[in-house]
Amino acid sequence: MDTAFFSVGLDINPQTLDPGSTAWMLAASALVLLMTPGLAFFYGGLVRMKSVLNIMMMSFGAMGVVAVVWALWGYGLAFGPDTMGGFIGNPFANFGLTGLASAIGGKAPGLPDMVFIGFQATFAIITVALISGAVAERVRFGPWLLFAGLWVTIVYAPIAHWVWGGGLFGSTGIIGSKISALDFAGGTVVHMNAGMAGLMLAVVLGKRLGFMKDPNIKPHNLPFVMLGAGLLWFGWFGFNAGSELAADGIAALAWTNTLLATSAALMGWLLVERLRDGHATSLGAASGAVAGLVAITPACGFVDPVGAIAIGVLAGVVCALAIGLKFRIGLDDSLDVVAVHFVGGLWGTLSLGFFAVPSVKTAGGLLYGGGLSQFWPQLLTALIVTVWTAIMTTLIGLAIHKTMGMRVKEHEEIAGIDIAEHAETAYELAMVGGSFHPGEQNGKPAAFADRIEETELSSSKAAT
Repeated sequence: MDTAFFSVGLDINPQTLDPGSTAWMLAASALVLLMTPGLAFFYGGLVRMKSVLNIMMMSFGAMGVVAVVWALWGYGLAFGPDTMGGFIGNPFANFGLTGLASAIGGKAPGLPDMVFIGFQATFAIITVALISGAVAERVRFGPWLLFAGLWVTIVYAPIAHWVWGGGLFGSTGIIGSKISALDFAGGTVVHMNAGMAGLMLAVVLGKRLGFMKDPNIKPHNLPFVMLGAGLLWFGWFGFNAGSELAADGIAALAWTNTLLATSAALMGWLLVERLRDGHATSLGAASGAVAGLVAITPACGFVDPVGAIAIGVLAGVVCALAIGLKFRIGLDDSLDVVAVHFVGGLWGTLSLGFFAVPSVKTAGGLLYGGGLSQFWPQLLTALIVTVWTAIMTTLIGLAIHKTMGMRVKEHEEIAGIDIAEHAETAYELAMVGGSFHPGEQNGKPAAFADRIEETELSSSKAAT
C-alpha cells in the first residue's frame, strides 16, 4: 500500500476522478468487509455448540466498535500527518473525517479519499476480529468491546502508520530511510499483529476449563467452517488485489497470486494430514486455504506466479505442523490464530527475501539475484512489530482483566457462554413449554401428538 510506488505509470490528474479504479475499490472494500462475517462462520463452526453465538458476536462487535473508532480518530492515527517523529499520525487532523468528503487523490491518483478510508477501515475491523479466535469460549462480551477499541487505537493504528502511513518504515522515516521492507497487503500490519495479540491475550486469560482433557472440546459444525473459509477466500481477492488501490496490471497479478498460493497451501496442508494422520480432512482443507491466504498477503504484488505457488505450499506445510506446538507447550490458542496467522504472516513476510521479483522497490529476493538484501529488512520489520504488539497487548489485556474482569465465571463457562453473555442459544434442540394454538399439544397437532405417545408407550412395553 505504498501509494507512491503503486501510482507509478498512472497518468492521472490527482484531482480528477478515475471511475474505473473508484468502482473497483468500492467493490474491493465491500469484499473485505464481507470477510468479517465469513470469519464469524469460520470461527463459529470451530467452537462448541454452546459457544457459537458468542464467538460470532465478537466478530460483529468488532465491526461496530472499530468502524466508529476509525472514523473519529483511528484513521488520523494511522494515515494522518506525522507526529512524534513518525511514531503515529495526528488523530485530530481530520477528527471525524471532517474535510475529506470531497477530497480526491490524497492517497491514490484518481481515488476519492473516502474510498481509501473505508477500505482501510475494513482492514482494521478484521484484524481485531481475528484475535478473538485465540481466546474463544471464555471472554465476556463487554470487556471484549473495550479491548477492541483500545487495541485498534494503541496497537493497530501505530503499526499501520509505520508501514503504510509514511511513518517509521516510510521512505523518509527513521527506519525506512535506511532499509526498505515490503508488505503489500498486511502480513505484518494484519496477520502477525493479530496472531501475536491473540497469543498474549490467551496467556493473560489462561486456558479453557478442560483444555487437553475434555474430548468434547472440538468443532461442532464443519460445514460452517468450510462456508466461512469460502467467504474468506472470496473476500480476500478484494483484500489483496484491492491493496493496489487501482484497477491495473499489479492488481491482476495480486489477484492471480492469491488464487495460486491459496490453492497450493490447501494441497500442502492436506498432504501433511495424509502422511501424518492417514486422512485428508475438511477442516484441513479450510485451514490450509486460510494459511495460504495469510502467507501470500504481504507478497502478492511482489512475486511471480511460480513464487506464489512455492509460498503457498510451504505455508500449508509449516502452519499444519505449527498447530501441534500449542499442545506441546500447553497454550490454549483456541482456534489456532497463532499457528495460522502469526506463523503464516511471518513466513509470508520473510518469503519476500527469497521470492521477490526485482522492481523499483527491491533488488529482488535470494532466488531472483538479490541475495539477502531484502531478507534483513523483512526480518527487522517483523521483529519490531512483534515486540510492540506483544508488550502493548499484554498491558491492555491485563488492565481490563484486573479491573473489569475479562473472563467469564467458571460456572458460566461450563454452562455455556452464549446463555451467560447473550441469553440465547444457537440451536433449539427440544420444544419447551405449551402450545400457542388450540388443538395442539406441546407445539404439535393433537392427532400427531397422540400417535407419538402411542408409539412411545408401545416401545416401553416391548422393552419391559
